[in-house]
Amino acid sequence: MSKPMQIMLLVLSGLLTACGGSSYTSEADNNQVVTLGDSIFDLSDELQGNLESYAGQTFRKYTLSGAQLSNSGIGVTPVVEQYAQAKSDNADIRTIVMNGGGNDILIPVVAQFDPYRCKTRWYQFGQLSSKCQNFIDDLYVEGVDILNDMDNDGVENIIYLGYYYTKNALLSLKSLKQAVDYGNDTLARACQNSTADCTFVDPRSSIVNSDIILDGIHPASSGSRKLADLVWPHLEPLL
Repeated sequence: MSKPMQIMLLVLSGLLTACGGSSYTSEADNNQVVTLGDSIFDLSDELQGNLESYAGQTFRKYTLSGAQLSNSGIGVTPVVEQYAQAKSDNADIRTIVMNGGGNDILIPVVAQFDPYRCKTRWYQFGQLSSKCQNFIDDLYVEGVDILNDMDNDGVENIIYLGYYYTKNALLSLKSLKQAVDYGNDTLARACQNSTADCTFVDPRSSIVNSDIILDGIHPASSGSRKLADLVWPHLEPLL
């Protein structure tokens, strides 16, 4: 890896993991509910905090900023290993609230200068490159595998939170709109086509630029509240 790329990777790692959330919570009021995922949950912890406030009880937490679905390339425990740790701590898991897949797309865009061409340039007239589509299609396979494993382990319900549009701010990320669309559609299909009882929650129409902090990626307090409000109607009947 070249030195400029190493520097970019360090910057991105800091952006995705610094000031982020807290360590795992392996004991909670309700140990049968587990959260897995990335910094949309973990950076501020407000999304999970809102859900716990609505529920009047705490849940086990394994989310980590910078996490990818199954790739630990930047040294962060991926979602598949978060789940393995949750099972190791207590295998009696009834409901999982999760996300995953966003960093798999974002990290190469920022740290490796978009090798899969997931940014849509003006001359592409809104058409996502086939290279990016093929890359995201691989995430479909990973997603189905993870969800099927959860189902086989006896997890009864999975609520899978999708991704909203990033914005231009500290990083120039507005051009990922088509990748976000394709990624969400792909994750929703993984949720639907897995053997698990999986509900996909799509936040694209709810989160606006003012709900995102200055890095262009992570939710502000208003964004975390909106995300919790989207998840809660699906979670509440399961408690």
